[in-house]
Amino acid sequence: MKRVKAACILQTLVFAQKEEMGYSKERALKINHEEIEHYKSMLERARTRYQIIDETEQEDGSIVVHVRKQYNDKADVSEYFN
Repeated sequence: MKRVKAACILQTLVFAQKEEMGYSKERALKINHEEIEHYKSMLERARTRYQIIDETEQEDGSIVVHVRKQYNDKADVSEYFN
């Protein structure tokens, strides 16, 4: 019989605005940072353990975020988070 001892998800998220919107790079960066903060607050509200591994601004104003987060509340994730 197998069972999950520990589990987490590694995700690469891209926060970007549609080109059709015509935002300047600075405006797109501001909107994307606001979306990232909203994403983090939603994780915290759901009491999901997470860790932002990397957050990189791109030339087009998009932001790439690598995040490690808790898969579910049943499995222990302490070995993934120091």
